[in-house]
Amino acid sequence: MSILEVEHICKTFNKTEVLKDISFSLEKGQVVSIIGSSGSGKTTLLRCLNFLENPDQGVIRVNGETLFDSNDAATQQESAIRKKRLHFGLVFQSFNLFPQYTALENVMLAKELLAKEQPDYKSRKKEIHGEIQKQAEGLLQQMGLENRMNNYPHQLSGGQCQRVAIARALALQPDILCFDEPTSALDPELTGEVLKVIKELADKNTTMIIVTHEMAFARDVANHVIFMDEGVICEQGDPHEVFEHPKEERTKQFLSRFTQG
Repeated sequence: MSILEVEHICKTFNKTEVLKDISFSLEKGQVVSIIGSSGSGKTTLLRCLNFLENPDQGVIRVNGETLFDSNDAATQQESAIRKKRLHFGLVFQSFNLFPQYTALENVMLAKELLAKEQPDYKSRKKEIHGEIQKQAEGLLQQMGLENRMNNYPHQLSGGQCQRVAIARALALQPDILCFDEPTSALDPELTGEVLKVIKELADKNTTMIIVTHEMAFARDVANHVIFMDEGVICEQGDPHEVFEHPKEERTKQFLSRFTQG
């Protein structure tokens, strides 16, 4: 059974159809790269999956559980959105770290907020805090930031900030880790260190959806590629087939521009 099923998702902003009948599925441990020109709907799709936007139509399932069904009002309650988001970890383009917190505190924050809702939090506060801190330290070590845990965002490079953001997304142990152009805000010399971390996660069979303009990375790391244009999925499949033998004319045109550039 697929870990993620997306069926017939549509989204309109001010009468402009941004997503038009989007359907795809994702297996556990799979890495899907979504490619396409700016404005093709890639970021909106991620925002719908993370419930930062509600689709106008369609169905989203995770592990067989229906999180959203446009024909079922019970799946559209605002009170359930935070719980639904726990299935997805989202790494933004612009880091979105809290400047008043250290790298370690940024990674710990969301889990600490959730812990406070546990009935035994007050009696186990110190123990729970210690567990959360230990996990956060381990994630930052995994990101190669063991010597930067007590630094604030302004004391970190862009690549280091993005690695903190990845650690923060992993802290809640989401079913699916999503990246929205994770290197677009980085200088070229810092891009490689972030892509290396993502590749290491892929090698550990982390289930991921990666929106990216890094074509070589999409081809080499993903095991499934989706090409979007003007709000539709034009083509999807094995990276080798899509990149080397595209079937659709729009895919060919997009990839030829990349090759020429």
